[in-house]
Amino acid sequence: MQDLLAGLGRALHLIVTLDPELIEITLRSLGVTLTALAIACAIGLPLGGWLAVRRFRLRRAAIAALNALIGLPPVVVGLVIYLLLSRSGPLGVLGLLFTPAAMIAAQAVIITPLVASIAHQAMRDLWADYHDLLISMNATRWQRIATLLIDGRRGLLTAALAGFGRAIGEVGAVMIVGGNIEGATRVLTTAIALETGRGDFALALGLGVILIGLSLAVSVASHWALRTERRGRW
Repeated sequence: MQDLLAGLGRALHLIVTLDPELIEITLRSLGVTLTALAIACAIGLPLGGWLAVRRFRLRRAAIAALNALIGLPPVVVGLVIYLLLSRSGPLGVLGLLFTPAAMIAAQAVIITPLVASIAHQAMRDLWADYHDLLISMNATRWQRIATLLIDGRRGLLTAALAGFGRAIGEVGAVMIVGGNIEGATRVLTTAIALETGRGDFALALGLGVILIGLSLAVSVASHWALRTERRGRW
């Protein structure tokens, strides 16, 4: 209990004093995660819509595989990306290992199946409602997908927030490909792991409180932006 109170006090102190290191780490965490989320949404949302409206022989297998990829072990993803970006790997010439770009790639790979799967489930139900109307209007496949994306934006917000929550809390993969380098690739989760290893539980808890607050702030801001609270319903 004392550690928890000390952590809350440390978090409040860091926030009130606008600790430069904390601001740097927080902004880096947000930058990496939001970029990875943008990539995941750019791939996952259209993919979910495409699976909702398209019928083909291996569709069920593709959906099952997509759902299975949600459970990808993050450390395995980190290891694969590490091998790809290492000097002896096929992408080693890019020099991206131990940079924020590598962390973004790892997070994007981890959360894209999650975003796509939730998007597919949301748009599958919409497609059942809009199927006859869109077919009668002779809409193309991509027009159908665009319609589902626009009309189902509130459901898709859930997919984006789920992806954000998983990405912002990821530590294993980003530790492997980022290296937790101070001033370069250290983010909130890796900083928490570092301080816990050092035995500074108060600071680790303080960073954890800030991480939770950051997730809540993004969630509330997203709901407000899409006005999901209108007419008393979220």
